[in-house]
Amino acid sequence: MFVDRVDIYCKAGDGGDGCASFRREAHVPRGGPNGGDGGKGGDVVVLADENVSSLANLIGHKHWNAERGGHGQGSLKTGKSGQNAIIMVPPGTLVLDSKRGHLLRDMKQSGDRVVVAKGGDGGRGNRHFATATHQTPREFEPGKPGEHRDVSLELKLIADVGLVGKPNAGKSTLLSRLSKAHPEIAAYPFTTKYPNLGLVRVGFDHQFVVADIPGLIEGAHAGIGLGHEFLRHVERTRVLVHLVEPSPMDQTDPIQNYRQIREEMRLYDPTLMERPEIIVVTKCELPDAAPVAELLEEELGHSIIQISSATGENLEQLIRMIVDELQTLEIEA
Repeated sequence: MFVDRVDIYCKAGDGGDGCASFRREAHVPRGGPNGGDGGKGGDVVVLADENVSSLANLIGHKHWNAERGGHGQGSLKTGKSGQNAIIMVPPGTLVLDSKRGHLLRDMKQSGDRVVVAKGGDGGRGNRHFATATHQTPREFEPGKPGEHRDVSLELKLIADVGLVGKPNAGKSTLLSRLSKAHPEIAAYPFTTKYPNLGLVRVGFDHQFVVADIPGLIEGAHAGIGLGHEFLRHVERTRVLVHLVEPSPMDQTDPIQNYRQIREEMRLYDPTLMERPEIIVVTKCELPDAAPVAELLEEELGHSIIQISSATGENLEQLIRMIVDELQTLEIEA
């Protein structure tokens, strides 16, 4: 199950209480105070791990509580520190404060971490209150309470290449041909209900991650058809591969479909218009593919590649084009 948004409640551990104790030993008439400090409460930590692919592991675990600190003891023994509560998330997760709405951390890389709720400090034992005029203090401090916070975790997939297009444009089929991913494929729109990732290896030198973004429809930028849920996964892709179906099942105009998807991305985030884009006419075995490619070339002023995921035609050429675009971005960076 793929989950890309989860709301959780985080409570850090309270600090342990300090101890009021006195040294009592034979032949030691003036032992004095020896109460130890309380231990620190555990933190609630969000940690990015490349082995985690979605937020599904957090479903059913809405409350995260760190361990409280141990109380101080006599003989100057400090209480045990509470264990941290570790929340594992995929790289690309945004950690947000639910109530205030601000971003706590953008977990871009595996190993990134953020403390969302800090454990309380332990209280001081009575040894800290001894003075020259107050040699038998019975005062001690209680532990400080740990922080608590409502947190929203929102996943934006990190992929080198994003496959975009109308429903049933052939994105899932292309992903299955380029990689070893096995997305659900069927002959009706909206088969893909969540993004799929696939790793494409090119010889021994290159590899890149492809994200199959579910089909976008008119009004997606306003949230229609779960548009926001899909569009946010486009934000982190470096190169867009725009698939245009030559003979849509709904009898719509392929050229207008291309314009519509571009407009939805522009309305959602204007910076998406600056991403490198490879335009692909799919299902080139169909008779309408060549005329549609010619019309797109006339409108855009550059060549359009035609492919067939069914026969494998021009897939190697598409892979080379993607690798060239990615290498260009690396040089510019």
